[in-house]
Amino acid sequence: MAVRVQFENNNEVGVFRNRHGLLVPNSTTDTELQHLRNSLPDSVKLQRVEERLSALGNVITCNDYVALVHPDLDRETEEILSDVLKVEVFRQTVASNVLVGSYCVLSNQGGLLHPHTSVQDQDELSSLLQVPLAAGTINRGSEVIAAGMVVNDWAAFCGMDTTSTEISVVESVFKLNEAQPTAITSSMRASLIDSMA
Repeated sequence: MAVRVQFENNNEVGVFRNRHGLLVPNSTTDTELQHLRNSLPDSVKLQRVEERLSALGNVITCNDYVALVHPDLDRETEEILSDVLKVEVFRQTVASNVLVGSYCVLSNQGGLLHPHTSVQDQDELSSLLQVPLAAGTINRGSEVIAAGMVVNDWAAFCGMDTTSTEISVVESVFKLNEAQPTAITSSMRASLIDSMA
């Protein structure tokens, strides 16, 4: 299911989520919140967050088990994040960047980091997060990984400028070649290919 959304009368969606929950900034209106509640399964928690770093997608990255957050994120937000998304939270930087949500994308299978992340930092983060990690780019060299892709445990969607080498890295680190396609994935792929032709 796809739901078209707008927050704060803006098309930029400043939310953060995993399979357990969805966090939205405090400026989200009651109408927007109700629209989301009506669109989500009952098992998914929805929480408004009072956080001065309100672009949540820039300051948080997580999978279903662990989260990396901006070092200056409010403690209360960290507790809400842990409770709603059911994750263990770590305050970190990625390649000396505090915007961990912009420079790192995680799934339960792996993670892609800013290309200047040292091998030592990759190893430390991989040990902390318990998933394999790789440094790389997206969209023909962009270091802002999250601006150019979304991923779950079965598929990744990358920007149109993403090169075949970048796609190979994405498929490898997120173990997408090992994922078993379902009927819906196959039909989605076919319709996407048809629309691109």
